[in-house]
Amino acid sequence: MATPPQLTPEQRSNALAKAAEARVARAELKNQLKMGSVSLAEALASTDSTVGKLKVVSLLESLPGVGKVKARKIIEEVGIADNRRVQGLGAQQKLALLDMLGK
Repeated sequence: MATPPQLTPEQRSNALAKAAEARVARAELKNQLKMGSVSLAEALASTDSTVGKLKVVSLLESLPGVGKVKARKIIEEVGIADNRRVQGLGAQQKLALLDMLGK
């Protein structure tokens, strides 16, 4: 296994701040999905890297009425891998998700 690059303390703190910012942005998106201010169609159509780096399972679990079990069942039926991120979905997979969830 390769060793990670050696970072200066300043580079490390910048990387940690950037990662924290990304986590906050993803949490905000998931909250917006839960509240209904952002639809699944809007999230899937987004080109924002915050949405793209979110796992599909996590995205589905954020929807009202969809829990862990239902989200896993949906991705299994559509044929999406557990570790797939939104940016890695194909057009047919996005359409299948929208058809199944009726949103």
